[in-house]
Amino acid sequence: MGLKTIILLGDGMADVPLPELGGLTPLEAARTPNLDRIAALGALGMVRTVKPGFPPGSDVANLAVLGLDPSRYYSGRAPIEAVSIGVGLSENDTAFRINLVTITEDENGPVMEDYCAGHISTPEASELIEALKPRLMRHAGLSLYRGVEYRHLMVISGFDHPGLKTTPPHDIIGSPIKAYLPDDDFLKGLITESMQVLKDHPVNRARALKGKRMASAIWPWGEGKGLRMPTLKEEFGISGAMISAVDLCKGLGKLRGMEVITVAGATGWIDTDYAGKAEAALAALERHDLVYVHIEAPDEAGHGGLLTEKIQAIEDIDAHVLGRMLPRLDTHVRDYRLLFMPDHPTPIPKRTHTADPVPFLVYESMKKQAHPGQRFTEKDAAATGVFIEAGYELLGRLVRLEPPVLMG
Repeated sequence: MGLKTIILLGDGMADVPLPELGGLTPLEAARTPNLDRIAALGALGMVRTVKPGFPPGSDVANLAVLGLDPSRYYSGRAPIEAVSIGVGLSENDTAFRINLVTITEDENGPVMEDYCAGHISTPEASELIEALKPRLMRHAGLSLYRGVEYRHLMVISGFDHPGLKTTPPHDIIGSPIKAYLPDDDFLKGLITESMQVLKDHPVNRARALKGKRMASAIWPWGEGKGLRMPTLKEEFGISGAMISAVDLCKGLGKLRGMEVITVAGATGWIDTDYAGKAEAALAALERHDLVYVHIEAPDEAGHGGLLTEKIQAIEDIDAHVLGRMLPRLDTHVRDYRLLFMPDHPTPIPKRTHTADPVPFLVYESMKKQAHPGQRFTEKDAAATGVFIEAGYELLGRLVRLEPPVLMG
């Protein structure tokens, strides 16, 4: 079968020591017997996935993990998600990610209560996007496209605002929105129009009756133009597969020429089908050299400030992904290399991404090391002294088998 490479990425897993955990991080506090076993037989290090000068988003960070320098290939999040949805962008188009968000009123005016409208379901969100289309698409050159859960896409042809400033809604949870509105009157008007359409929609009325948060507005951000990236085949001569619930990673997978695999029960939250992702990854390894498994749940828990759920997500990855994959890898694949890491930290106290370096683990089935007691934690990874400044170089070291892989 030849050497296989697996990248298992827990979005936002890295964190900071928390008083409520006695000074431990969620990674330190979580029960992870499978991860502990391979960490004691593998090599740890720290890597900077967010290049200085770039926003600490999952777009920039996953771009780096996939081996691409954001200085050359990053133009915004929305164009990547457009690729996933199958929306082609002309040179005159600007794509925006639009979240369905919950905005409430207090003494300071409108406040961003929730960046994801209480993790609104995809069927509910689809109804709302369809309801918005007649109103918003009256504007010439504007199109709306449905995505997954709260994540959707807007494309505006002929939009021209050099230096436009928008803000990710997950960065301003609990803050008055006035200072963070897009610095463009047309985009501000779209937010206002969306509020008028959504306030009395039956989906929102039903959610309110159940005590759920309403999707009260759209929030545009992550704008950018179309882009082109080299495929894994072009750059490394290998094939790959992407398994993720989110359009961002699916779009990156398509741009990298990877087979994008949809798992029916993958949701991007703690109820995702972990076992389904593991089975899909194992099947994909039979036809590809590299498989990238992205799991969103730890990041979503971090944005929500939900410590219990973040620890649960980490433990579920260990039990239902690693626990299912490792025995089969050892018996059927045998010669493989596994990279386990987050893309960026999403600390519980901050409830948003940071640009701090993250821990990573490389486990090689045929070249086991001996580090008794070593665990996959921020502290243990930092203690090795291994640090890779240019995170986008890590993938090349893995697939080219450059010794030593962990050279700092």
